[in-house]
Formats: sequence, structure tokens, C-alpha cells
Amino acid sequence: MPSHERVTMARIAELSGVSLSTVSLVLRGRPGVGPETRQRVLEVARELGYLPPKLTAPYAPPLSSVGLILKSDPGYVPQPNKFYSQVVAGIEEACRRQGINLLYATLPVDEDSYPLDLPRILTEEDSTGGLLLVGAFLNEALRQVMDRHSVPVVLVDAYAAGGTYDAVVSDNLSGAYQAVTYLIRQGHRHIGLVGYHPSAYPSIEERRNGYQQALADQGISDQYVAECHIVNPEEIAAATAELLRSHPGLTAIFGVNDDVAVAVMEAARQAGRRIPEDLSVVGFDDIELAGCVSPPLTTVHVDKVGMGRLAVQLLANRAEHPEASPVKAFICPRLIERHSVCPPG
Repeated sequence: MPSHERVTMARIAELSGVSLSTVSLVLRGRPGVGPETRQRVLEVARELGYLPPKLTAPYAPPLSSVGLILKSDPGYVPQPNKFYSQVVAGIEEACRRQGINLLYATLPVDEDSYPLDLPRILTEEDSTGGLLLVGAFLNEALRQVMDRHSVPVVLVDAYAAGGTYDAVVSDNLSGAYQAVTYLIRQGHRHIGLVGYHPSAYPSIEERRNGYQQALADQGISDQYVAECHIVNPEEIAAATAELLRSHPGLTAIFGVNDDVAVAVMEAARQAGRRIPEDLSVVGFDDIELAGCVSPPLTTVHVDKVGMGRLAVQLLANRAEHPEASPVKAFICPRLIERHSVCPPG
């Protein structure tokens, strides 16, 4: 780059009140800059007489509007989902920064996150430039409807029965493996799992697999799995009570998410167990509730806001490069130690 061009870009940055990198993005017609900032930089550039070829045509971002389709669990309306509200916050932040209009719709699902109905946004052609499906299972019927739109799609903590889509998901197996290995290192050998079901959402199945793998790698053959749906507190309580009654030697339980783990703690108290003196409990997700219960819950943290931000980036990339290879991004979880675990008595 010639020296006078460097000076001109620096002058543009100075008069616009932005960084040099922001000026560079605007002058190269790249995304990642809000519309008001972009317009200000362009006006200053024109006033200074800096008119590279990119400035002769108006900037057209690859995405101007995005449809956010968020699952709605049975019995949870109008309550916000504690996990996905943070994912949505990340999506909103990323869209706001990039000047993308965000359209919102809910997708009613059953106890295993399978769709029950279609939101209007999916029945109207050309309503958005891209779609984010959050938390639901993309079955064959829903996949056919979404594919008819011919717009980029990113699955956010969501899974598909067929087809290949960009996706952002938690590394559920690794997170569950960390949680159960932590319990084993604390001295526990009789560890139960609560929240799996034969028709469970894929993320829950992956967490069950992580539980099994951690036990197997430590030479522990005994497994204790209480089957129940994770959105039904009464079912979780009954499954926990039966598990403790059938296996009184259990010293620890891994709940497949924090809501399950908190319900396990309450059911264990009802059964006369103290937490953690008589029963250690670990959860998954690190929702806000995990740090507020008594005792505070040891759990596996997932960067939920980061998941939302990354989903928008993948969608913008897919809109700009439709022929690129599909991307599946994993959010790496980490264990958060609190006070719901101690060595067995």
C-alpha cells in the first residue's frame, strides 16, 4: 500500500472516530461493521476524495435479515428457557453489530424436542435471508420445508435427521466425561445418571455416552441410569426416588442438565439424603440457577452467548460462500467446581 494511502486511511479513521481496521473493513466492503458507522466512514472518505472501486457501488451485506426459530418446550410457555435465553442474547448481539434484522418465531416441540407445528416464518417464501434453528430436532418433514426456502441454515444446539447443515453444538460427550471423571477422582464408584430416555434428544444421548465412557475408562462396570424426560420435574423426581430406593449404595448422581440436577437434589432430600454429605450431584450447562441453589451446584459450563455469536458468523459465511464445505463447530465445555460434591462418606 502506498504511503499516501496509509495516511488517507488514517485520516479517515481520525475524522470518523473509528479504528484503522474498521476503516479497512468498510473500504473493502466487508461485513462486521454497523450500518451507521459504515455510512459515517463512507461519507468522510468521499469528503477526502478517497474513492477506491469498492466505493462506487453501495455496500450490500450478504445477510440483511435472519429468522430465529427457537424451540418451545411443552409447559414452558411463556417462560423463557434458561439455557436458550443466553444463546439468543448472543445471536441478538451479533446481529445488532452487523446491522442484521432479526425475526423471531417459536417452534412448539414435544418432550424430546421433536417439532409439533410450523411457525409462519417457515410457510412464507423469501421472508428472510437465512435461518437459525435453535434447540430443536430437524426431522424429515421440517427439513423439507426449510430446504424449500433455499436460504442458508445453521443449527444451533440443534440436530438433523438428514441433510448436511452448518451447526454449532456443545461437545456433550467431552463435558459429561469431565463431570463423571471428576466424581470418580473424588472417590465415587457408584454413580448414577438421571435424565436419559430411549427417545432422548441427541445431546442427551451424547452425555449418556460420556457417562458410560468415563466409567469404562476407569474400569467401573456398574451403571445406574434413571430414565425420564428432562422437561417434566415430577417425572425426574419419581425416577430419582426409584433410583435411590433400588440402589441405596449410590454416592453420586450426574444430571444430564442443571434443571435435572436441581430436581435430583430436591428428590434426594425428600428421600432423607443430605447434599453433598450423603449424595454428590453434578449438572450440565451452568445456567444461572446452578449458582443460586443450596448448595451451589457443581456443573459443566457451556458458553451459551458465544454459541449464539458463532452461529451468526457461520450463517453470514454460508450466505457469502454458499458452496463452502459444511462446518460443525463445537463449544468446548469446562467443569465448574462449587459445593454439591464431596468424597463419599
